Formats: sequence, structure tokens, C-alpha cells
Amino acid sequence: MANSCRALLVSAPASGSGKTTATAALARHFRNRGQRVRVFKTGPDFIDPMVLERASGAPVYQLDLWMTGAAECERLLHAAAGEADVILVEGVMGLFDGEPSSADLAQHFKLPVMTVIQSGALAQTFGALALGLARYRPGLNFHGVLANGVASANHDKMLRESMPEGIAYLGGLPKDPAIALPERHLGLFLASEVADIEARLERAAAALDGLALDALPVVAFPEPVASEVPRVLEGVTIAVARDAAFAFLYPANLDVLRTMGASLHFFSPLHDAEIAEADALYLPGGYPELHLQTLQDNRAMMASLRAFHASGKPIHAECGGMMVLFESITDKDGERGAMAGLLPGHVAMQPKLAGLGLQAVTLPEGELRGHTFHYSRTETPLLPIAQGVPKRHGSQGEAVYRSGRLTASYLHLYFPSNPEAAAALFKP
Repeated sequence: MANSCRALLVSAPASGSGKTTATAALARHFRNRGQRVRVFKTGPDFIDPMVLERASGAPVYQLDLWMTGAAECERLLHAAAGEADVILVEGVMGLFDGEPSSADLAQHFKLPVMTVIQSGALAQTFGALALGLARYRPGLNFHGVLANGVASANHDKMLRESMPEGIAYLGGLPKDPAIALPERHLGLFLASEVADIEARLERAAAALDGLALDALPVVAFPEPVASEVPRVLEGVTIAVARDAAFAFLYPANLDVLRTMGASLHFFSPLHDAEIAEADALYLPGGYPELHLQTLQDNRAMMASLRAFHASGKPIHAECGGMMVLFESITDKDGERGAMAGLLPGHVAMQPKLAGLGLQAVTLPEGELRGHTFHYSRTETPLLPIAQGVPKRHGSQGEAVYRSGRLTASYLHLYFPSNPEAAAALFKP
């Protein structure tokens, strides 16, 4: 049986237009009216979902026709529609960017699309942009346009008057520093790092009061074909690093580990002296380069990491989790911090992106999908056991290293893409 509720995909002409701010404002707007809100993020992302979770009060999962897969997207949307009044999906990059794009996702699930256009330097051309986005792909359910960065009531009037017939102008978010979300090299600051995040969310939500945003279309999400995940991790305890330096964790990854029978024990490499008693270790990505001194000074934790590896227990490390296992990390200011030294070599931050995009990798355990996004480079004599294959050819595939039961790479793997292969990385 299909589950139905109001739904909207929030997109834009380009990155940096204000999709996250608008989606968060909408989530808090509906939540403040007593509505149950579920938010999803299109494509791979860890940081935006933290803001959206704070705004909506519920965990935020990924939707991507390639990485997540259409069947898993269908399952997630059907389940959310069964418990929510409103589903919001934040797009990725521009509406038609990427393969698959936000537009592909919207058409696959018949989601109405709202486009956020940064209007700060626009007047009548605003309507031309809206017309192009609305008409570029026939069959797209284009719901309307939200202006971002509106400077005044007169500016809002010009934007509204520029709209072509048949395309709805839904209103605008004002140009207001108290609404904007601060950014750094990997994107927005983590929600937990923005001291006034609640005030910003409330102010953004209040700015939507009186706009034509409440009458969202109702979308039916069909019941998916049931599938079972084998409980191959029954009785296995996995220690999972989670703190300000290691925060890039997909909720779906944790869910699938638990579904396969694993018990998860969280610990902080920044503040704890040792790893919790466990059969396996998961070191996710994050910002170790911003916490070099704390990590270097926590010699007990570095010793605990070395002892865990020496015991022969499985370790899976992704991006920032891998970086801390090399001999050292050098940050963007040239400061070097000594790390665990489980892998020979050194890591240095770069001024430009060193890796970006969706990739698949075939490990001895099986093929898994995921993505890469990092500003650092490694120098190591290690030879990779596997190389990622980019979804879009032309970029470089990420190396996967193995030392005993330690598997490490810049790749952020999406475990539901192959649960049994993911389980084999942790199984003692």
C-alpha cells in the first residue's frame, strides 16, 4: 500500500544559492506549526544533513539513484511518508547537475520542485532564470521559485513582476546575516559548532511566515518490495569514533550495521584515553586537521589505536579516519601533528580540492559504492589493494590500502550499497 504526504524537492541553479538555508527554514517553519517533518539530502553529504536534522528534529538520510539506489530510496521515502506530514528533499548542486541529478530524482519519484535563486544581484533577469529552469526539461513538476537574499520590499516587487505567466513566485528570504550559515573549506560549519544555530533557524523560519509555502502537493510513495539483510554481525561489538573531529557518519551506515546484528559503542578519539572494548573499529571521516594538537597530545589514544591494530582486530577507516592513522598530518598553516603511525607516510592539507565525486570500488569482500571529498594528499610507500572507479570518468579513483585487518581509504563508503561486503570489513 502506498503512503502519501505533502512533499517538495528544494533545488537551485547552482551551489551556493541557499538551498540548505531554505530547506532548514522550511523544516523549522512546518515543525513550529506542529507538523511532523522528515528531511532528506540528495547525493553524498554529511554537513548539510546535520543542520537539517537540527531544523527538523529527525535524522536526515541520503537519496541518490546511484549511491543509495532506487530501491533503497523508495523504501526510505515510503517509510517517511508513513510517519510524516511533510517530506522535504534538499537537492545537490544545480537542479540539472550531476549524473544522476536532482531533477532525475524528482522525476523518478514525481516530486514537485521548488528552485531557490540567489537574487542579490538580480532584478528582471530573475524571471528569465526561473523560466529556463522550469521549461528546460519537459515533464518536470515545477512547483515554483523562492528568492534568496531579497534586499527590500521594492526588490521583492521587481522579482515578483519579472515572473513569466504560469510560474509561481513563492516569496523570498531577506538578505540577513543573522540567517546565513557560516562556511569553511568542506562546506558549512557543523551545526554543533554554530553557537546561535537555534536563533538562526528560528529567524529563517519566521521569514517564511505569510509566504505561499504551506499548500504543498501530496505525493504517493509506493510500498517497496521487502528485502532481508542477513544478521551476519550477530554478537559483534563495533567501536565507532564520533566527536568533533570524526563526525561524518551516514545514519544509514549505522542502521545497516545494527540490522546485521552489531552492537555499536561510540567513543571520542579527542577526549577518551582508550578505545572502548570491541571486536572491530570504525573510524569515519571528519576534521582531524582542525584538532591536530589535541589528537597529538592524546598519546594514550594513539597507543590504544596501535594496540587495537596489533591485536589483529578489524579496522575500517575513511578519509579523516584514515588520515589520523598515518605518521603525521600537516594543516593548511604548515603546522604538523604526530598521529598514530599505523600506516607509513604523511598527510598534508592542500589549498584546492584533491578529490571529489561518486565512486565504486571492488574489494576482496565485494563491490561498494560511495564518494570522496577532501583537501588533503597522502605520501606513502604503500601499494593499494584496490582503486576506486569514478562514476564520471576523467577524475582519479581513490586508493584503498590494507595492513593486516586494517582497511583505509579516502572513500566514504555507503554500506547499504552492499551490506554483506560492508559486514565483512568488520567481522572478526
